[in-house]
Amino acid sequence: MTMDIGVAIPVPAPWADEVRRVRMAVGDEQARSIPTHITLMPPLTMARDVRSLVADHLSAAAAAVRPFVVELRGTETFRPVSQVVYAPLVQGAEECAALERHVHAGPLAMELPFPYHPHVTLAQNVPAGSLDRAMQEMADFAATFTVDHFTRYVSGPDGVWRPLDSWELGTGECREL
Repeated sequence: MTMDIGVAIPVPAPWADEVRRVRMAVGDEQARSIPTHITLMPPLTMARDVRSLVADHLSAAAAAVRPFVVELRGTETFRPVSQVVYAPLVQGAEECAALERHVHAGPLAMELPFPYHPHVTLAQNVPAGSLDRAMQEMADFAATFTVDHFTRYVSGPDGVWRPLDSWELGTGECREL
């Protein structure tokens, strides 16, 4: 039996709510099923029986990185390579990259289609005009928050990604959600 998981840093309220509102307003239906986040590991299908092995790995990854501050500001795009508008990290990108390297190793090692680039998606796979609208509406977007944990998400049969458990940075302590 398998499960689809992803590992990410959740963006806290009120910024997560603002991003979700804009994504929905521009027709990005993924906003309904994917919480606002900074990806550490993209979706991966894995056997359920390795869940505890992955949990131990994530605990070690979390223990290896201390809490840090993320600042998001403005908008950028991956166009024309992919149809994505995002909020870039102007602070905390190096720490996210270090954390991603720890997470994306061992039982979670996989080849990525693109180099890791920490960001918060503002619109994805919508018409060009909708991408432009998201870029304009979020041009002045700014958020600053402390990252003290990351979360493992699981995709349900309805396609909605829900938090499963979370690890505290610096200690590796896990808590089920």
